[in-house]
Amino acid sequence: MSEHVSRRHACAAGDDDVVVLGGGAAGLMCAAVAGARGRRVRVLEKTRRCGKKILMSGGGRCNFTNLYCSPDNFLSANPHYCKSALSRYTPADFIALVEAHHIAYHEKERGQLFCDHSAKAIVAMLLDECAAAGVAIDNEIEIERVVPDAEHGFIVHTAQGDYRAASVVVATGGLPIPKMGASDFGLSVARGFDLPIRDTRAALVPFTLGGAARTACQDLSGLAATVEARCNEAVFDAGLLFTHRGLSGPAMLQVSSYWQAGQAVTVDWLPDDDIDTWLAGRADERPNARLSSVLAERLPKRLAQRLCAQISANQSISDCRMKQLDDRARAHWARELATWQITPEGTEGYKTAEVMLGGVDAQALDSATMAARDVPGLYFIGEVVDVTGHLGGHNFQWAWASGHAAGTVA
Repeated sequence: MSEHVSRRHACAAGDDDVVVLGGGAAGLMCAAVAGARGRRVRVLEKTRRCGKKILMSGGGRCNFTNLYCSPDNFLSANPHYCKSALSRYTPADFIALVEAHHIAYHEKERGQLFCDHSAKAIVAMLLDECAAAGVAIDNEIEIERVVPDAEHGFIVHTAQGDYRAASVVVATGGLPIPKMGASDFGLSVARGFDLPIRDTRAALVPFTLGGAARTACQDLSGLAATVEARCNEAVFDAGLLFTHRGLSGPAMLQVSSYWQAGQAVTVDWLPDDDIDTWLAGRADERPNARLSSVLAERLPKRLAQRLCAQISANQSISDCRMKQLDDRARAHWARELATWQITPEGTEGYKTAEVMLGGVDAQALDSATMAARDVPGLYFIGEVVDVTGHLGGHNFQWAWASGHAAGTVA
């Protein structure tokens, strides 16, 4: 399937009913839905290809939704905002579309659905839906600004000419991964129409560490473990990965969305066990083994040794033999291993973040339509809005749901 590219350098007034800014997940969904209603729709995409973030997601296989997606999987200053769109376009609705296009998929874990073969199938599906609905797509368009127009609604000024339409849908995404064309253009459009913006920052992003902690992570780089990570009200049971710069893996990415500078992240290294009881059992079975050797049964050996060394140094307790652990010492080790803490220096920022936290204030938008309450005909969908999902397909489901909501009315 090749993209339908229209290299138009100037537009006649009133040529389009709807202009969608951005050819990503939300934008293509919105365009296809609006076009299917008989609207004359045009997508303006700044890069050569649509759906670049879709193509790179999920290791190239696109974690396109989650079976258990619910409003509880999203962060927003207005936590109720996402409920309407998510309830009216569910994971089952998108799965039905995927199946109608005969795309093979599988559940990896915890409701996460991936293509069996390639994320290209999802992009091709969206482009086919757009083509069937008569949607025009203009690629490599440098959008400069959006202004109101008394006669036609809006004028979208670009380096290639002006586009006029009754409705404009902003689906330009957020700030992560600038090398793929990310920008703050959608936020600039909102500011131009005096819409409020919630503070933005990188989310679902690896942590960086400083000083001795960074050196320790470099020594452990590449090692992974399944942990329970906690920060503020967030608790996630998932993988942790040591990197040359700090901590990554699903557990760290998840809590990064809740973390604030200067705060500690708490890790339970053996989340599936009552550690005290487990240690007591191992002491009976391996009385002459050192604690670090016993922990190496459940954790990578170098990590077990490093944890024992660190906790011993901090708490003036030793990596002793199991038979030397009395009840008090065993309880102490259990507590330390279940509440191990580290304070990140920061995060890797937008260069590696999967999503942006914050964005156009949802209080200024209609939850049923994604329309700006005070600017008729202007819509904001997808990542540019202050709605940020957990890892695992939830952000794509928000893209589909918000795009569908705007497409049914724009």
